[in-house]
Amino acid sequence: MSYDLAVWEGKRPADDRTAGRVFNDLYDRYLDGEDEQPPSEYIAAYVGALLERWCDITEDVEETSPWAAGPLIDEARGPVIYFTLRWDRAEEASAYAAALADSMGLVCFDPQQRQLRP
Repeated sequence: MSYDLAVWEGKRPADDRTAGRVFNDLYDRYLDGEDEQPPSEYIAAYVGALLERWCDITEDVEETSPWAAGPLIDEARGPVIYFTLRWDRAEEASAYAAALADSMGLVCFDPQQRQLRP
């Protein structure tokens, strides 16, 4: 079992419903298509900051990484990253990821709950 988060560049949507539409649009445009744009500068910096806290799962010899897939940067396209966390680490890691996104001026959205993360 895993837990997903999406983080993107842009103005924070006014409400969860609008955020859901923005997420769906970004997913369709950048993640579901065949056009594999490299991550934007801001998203790459965000991934770098996440990996300063926890190593990439591809390098995790002690099994402490919260990422369910890797390399983590491979989950990013253009202005968005949609990534999966291990369920047993999701609470701590998702809280950190959401706070980090906010501190970097990025939007964090929980696709399962269809809500913005504070």
